[in-house]
Amino acid sequence: MVAGDTAHRISEARRAVAGGWIGSALEYYDFFIYATAASLVFPQIFFPSSNPAVAIVASLATYGVGYVARPVGAFVLGHWGDTHGRKQALVVCMLLMGVSTMAVGLLPTYEQAGVLAPTLLVVLRLIQGFAVAGEISGSSSMILEHAPFGHRGLYSSFTLQGVQAGQILAAAVFLPLARYMPREAFMAWGWRVPFLFSAFAIAAGYVVRRRVAETPLFAEQVARAPIARAPVVRAFTDSWADMLRVVCMALMNVIPVVTTVFGAAYAVQPGYGIQMREDVYLWIPILGNCLAVIVIPFVGRWSDRIGRRPPVIAGSLAAGLLSFVYLYAVSVRQVPLAIVVSLVMWGVVYQGYNAVFPSFYAELFAARIRVTAMAIAQNLGTMLTALLPALFAAVAPPGSSHIPATIGSLTFAVTVIAAVAAWSARETYRVRLRDLGRPDALPVDDGEYRRLQAETATSKPSRDLGAAERA
Repeated sequence: MVAGDTAHRISEARRAVAGGWIGSALEYYDFFIYATAASLVFPQIFFPSSNPAVAIVASLATYGVGYVARPVGAFVLGHWGDTHGRKQALVVCMLLMGVSTMAVGLLPTYEQAGVLAPTLLVVLRLIQGFAVAGEISGSSSMILEHAPFGHRGLYSSFTLQGVQAGQILAAAVFLPLARYMPREAFMAWGWRVPFLFSAFAIAAGYVVRRRVAETPLFAEQVARAPIARAPVVRAFTDSWADMLRVVCMALMNVIPVVTTVFGAAYAVQPGYGIQMREDVYLWIPILGNCLAVIVIPFVGRWSDRIGRRPPVIAGSLAAGLLSFVYLYAVSVRQVPLAIVVSLVMWGVVYQGYNAVFPSFYAELFAARIRVTAMAIAQNLGTMLTALLPALFAAVAPPGSSHIPATIGSLTFAVTVIAAVAAWSARETYRVRLRDLGRPDALPVDDGEYRRLQAETATSKPSRDLGAAERA
């Protein structure tokens, strides 16, 4: 009977991993095709101007609007996940994201509808930002609460592997169209194809997520006691310190910012004088994400052995130091060195943080407030990093000197803040699921932890993820 119950729980855990991976991949596919279109297409068709620079700024501003909406989405969707269940919140996230993305592909252009066209674009981007705010916290909580004890880090890391895969998928769909279609056809209708493709993503993701069971822990708490009517109040009252830690750790998003946002402007824009070829630079995020997809599960598994704090601290500090080397390589036009350093910094070292935070953040909070607290704190930190490209450009504008040292120092300072926040947090990997969120919770003895971990060693999702996706 015990063996049968264990097999059922492992099967549900695998299904949760598959649902989290597919859902995250599809939602972030939607989110990042917008980023690509905002650079390549939208300035011409939604923001026509006699000054191309004005059109580009206006288009990229709509991209930033998505980050502004994320804290609002975190409050609403976090509340939904803690009061109505993780499963319901994730289905709502997927439907909102998918429908808003598909609608972008149906919008009229400025030439057809005037100012209504960019207005609708901004509204849809706000919905995208609102929807994506609940994805990582909801998916991480769902997987964490299904995962076998001793493997929560590995299982939860698949959420972020899905995010990286979604970015790769966005590039794989959008960029060949932009590269090989005649420009007139691409600007007329070709750019709409990736957005309309989201209709298939909605259907696939909806089916997968509807078949994932609600977590036993949430169901048990609903049956045992009334659900908190205002989990956000309880989160700020009981867990404000851990929420602040998560905000600070989430500033680690500075690494992809310095690699792909400011780094792109520094390497490519004529004003900085580097003038690296755009098609060469474009491969840096693609190769970085491909490497990250491979590295993430290994780091997640590693965190189940040594704890959450060590890889986050080491990854934060090492990535911050490597930012100096990366920016220096760009400044001296050493393209191969820049690519290699960026892959090590972003594809490997940064994953010490990126692969671990889905489990670490979720483990800091009690089940009744987990989605709310994690969503609000993580999205606030991410929103702050969205402001960094403007700060970097202000302190290191075109024509300034010592740019690698200036921006590298700012980047390293931010990663030090993240590392200190992780160091100040309590370790969570050996705390039982029902005790998570309690500052006084005692971890399981190391010997007992290793024994329990070994009992489920054959249940790794990486061995049978395909079967889980088909289940």
